[in-house]
Amino acid sequence: MRSHLLNDTTAEHYRRSVTEGVERVAAKLAATDRPFTGVTADDLAPRIDAIDLDRPLRDTTAALDELEDVYLRDAVYFHHPRYLAHLNCPVVIPAVLGEAVLSAVNSSLDTWDQSAGGTLIERKLIDWTSARIGLGLAADGVFTSGGTQSNLQALLLAREETKTEELTKLRVFASEVSHFSVQKSAKLLGLGPDAVVVVPVDHDKRMQTVALAHELERCAEAGLIPMAVVATAGTTDFGSIDPLPEIAGLCEQYGAWMHVDAAYGCGLLASRKYRHRIDGIERADSVTVDYHKSFFQPVSSSAVLVRDAATLRHATYHAEYLNPRRMVTERIPNQVDKSLQTTRRFDALKLWMTLRVMGADGIGALFDEVCDLAAEGWKLLAADPRFDVVVEPSLSTLVFRYIPAAVTDPAEIDRANLYARKALFASGDAVVAGTKVSGRHYLKFTLLNPETTTADITAVLDLIAGHAEQYLGESLDRAC
Repeated sequence: MRSHLLNDTTAEHYRRSVTEGVERVAAKLAATDRPFTGVTADDLAPRIDAIDLDRPLRDTTAALDELEDVYLRDAVYFHHPRYLAHLNCPVVIPAVLGEAVLSAVNSSLDTWDQSAGGTLIERKLIDWTSARIGLGLAADGVFTSGGTQSNLQALLLAREETKTEELTKLRVFASEVSHFSVQKSAKLLGLGPDAVVVVPVDHDKRMQTVALAHELERCAEAGLIPMAVVATAGTTDFGSIDPLPEIAGLCEQYGAWMHVDAAYGCGLLASRKYRHRIDGIERADSVTVDYHKSFFQPVSSSAVLVRDAATLRHATYHAEYLNPRRMVTERIPNQVDKSLQTTRRFDALKLWMTLRVMGADGIGALFDEVCDLAAEGWKLLAADPRFDVVVEPSLSTLVFRYIPAAVTDPAEIDRANLYARKALFASGDAVVAGTKVSGRHYLKFTLLNPETTTADITAVLDLIAGHAEQYLGESLDRAC
């Protein structure tokens, strides 16, 4: 069994095995003609259940053959131009190369003596991102597993900065279309059930600052503590960007921590064309970025950035066996001092390789393409009488629904749209997402693939209309 350990004596075995795996994936990518096969859980589960994990195949080729049957054949492929559903991006090759390197070397980014240069690379990327945001020379941060963890850590710091033990008095303000991790974080942080104050949004799904000001004033009058305002730069459902400068002004007025959840909109940090859309982000106390959403990185690759590095002390604990206090005075850089995690992957290497090969302008140009595509998609939807589109996109998301000419019952229209999404997924021809707007069911395109074209959008809209019309026709037949 030692022949499977990666070391100096097995380097050739490693090379052959990984090459065979890469060739399988490359062949699959080249042959994929639709984003999904339409397989159901009932179809796939028996194949996986039948595998006896206590009886190994003892052969890499055989294991890859089996993997083809239980995973590769039926995976959802985000690189396909008609995958239009969630915030999943196609990945760039330099980042995939970085993934291969970091997995093999297997550095752990908690302490210097487990990572060395990896620590300095991550710190360099944190400084680069902080500079792109404009947080100032005192800024710092750390890579995380994703936006949920980044938001949790930011709100932890905000809670501690209030310097109060009366947790039931703390309030967090977020828009009604903010990410669910705000509520989840409040619960994990031991705040009261009323801790998150939901602020209404305007027609463009942006936080209403007049309403926010009212809620902050109400909070102050009630003797409560405005712990934080979470502004979103790219909401999950609409890609909407809250009015950051106005929110920053209110946070300063009421002494609230300003956190910007830019998990989606962080792609604008590399944009030459649309960077202005997140003006005001530089005034934040903390910022969440998800490189695995709009920097075309493999999951996971995220970070939380803070204006004042000293606030990261609230996540610091010292253990004699890992990061004793003396290491601080010895200036030994241990990233665990800043992180909620201990053992942590060297995910920063993927972004490092991407920047060193493509450059920030290369990433920004790709993100600009999907923003431009969404603008064209909005024009198509707005001009098509079959569809109702909610808002003009600020990023690359389109929320819409099919509206039949002869049906006026909103519940029946809901069912037609739900059916269309389900039927489309089952066909494998395209994958789209869904959400609710004012209690009604809508469909969603999240456009993160520069290879997607307006022709793809048109074709998928026709497929959606066709499935919806089929459902309505069958429904009418049943009614008769």
